[in-house]
Amino acid sequence: MDIRNEVKQAETRIRPYVRQTILEYSPTLSQRSGAEVYCKLENLQHTGSFKVRGAMNKLLSLTGSDRSKGVVAASTGNHGAAVAFSMEQLGVPGIIFVPENADPSKIALIEQSNAEVRFFGSDCAETEVHARQYAADQGMTYVSPYNDPQIIGGQGTIGLELERQLSSIDAVFVSLGGGGLISGIAGYLKPSNSSLEIIGCSPENSQVMIQSLEAGRIVDVPSMPTLSDGTAGGIEAGAITFEFCQQLVDTCLTVTEEEIRASLLLFLRAHRMMIEGAAAVAIASFLKASERFRGRTVVLVICGANIGLDTLKQVLQGPQD
Repeated sequence: MDIRNEVKQAETRIRPYVRQTILEYSPTLSQRSGAEVYCKLENLQHTGSFKVRGAMNKLLSLTGSDRSKGVVAASTGNHGAAVAFSMEQLGVPGIIFVPENADPSKIALIEQSNAEVRFFGSDCAETEVHARQYAADQGMTYVSPYNDPQIIGGQGTIGLELERQLSSIDAVFVSLGGGGLISGIAGYLKPSNSSLEIIGCSPENSQVMIQSLEAGRIVDVPSMPTLSDGTAGGIEAGAITFEFCQQLVDTCLTVTEEEIRASLLLFLRAHRMMIEGAAAVAIASFLKASERFRGRTVVLVICGANIGLDTLKQVLQGPQD
């Protein structure tokens, strides 16, 4: 797969449907670090997350026949909302499967786009297996959250926008879950900027991709609860993102739950806008390594804004800085 070419094709497809998000200079983070820090505000994207880029590209890449048969996704959060939004915009039928114990606020976000939501299973893995089988049985297209060339290409349009918005970038910090976002951004930017450093950022409580990279194979390790629920969970066997991460990610960093919480609060105060835990992971990782980037130009991908009210309350009521 030629990621850069896939991203260029995605850009042509999705541009009428997605926002070119703001690249905002951060005086607070720059002053704290001695670096020139810019934030790519995907929290202002449709559905409050970068995920709509990949979902829209996937649906637009389908044939007319495949679109008419419909699509299926399994998600309790940003991916489900992105697929639902794309379905509504393009008039594509489909179903979003969610676990029976899914957060009602996240289901509401999916239902905002009038998508059909069906409940199955007690955990995300069980729901995904069912959704895949349902799609196969019904002749529908299953839309993966990360393990798909068109998903990666759509997410990579962030890199294309960064190339337009900033003439020189030394490093990009990207939250790392299944690897679709970081694969797309790095796969687009690195061919034209070989010195660019790509840093994958994960919570200590859920670092499956990082541990897989260390092991040289995809491993099945348990994840503990984390504020960064957008990056939490396992990686499916044979995921194409694993090899891309091996090739494209220069450094991986992990951060504690307290570092995530503190970074979320810092951004909220400094930029006066909401972000989710997964976005704060990139900020926390940068602050942890900031000394090494003094005097350099750094981009932090603020991947989303969709934080549950209970989680936000937990963040606000935690120990104060």
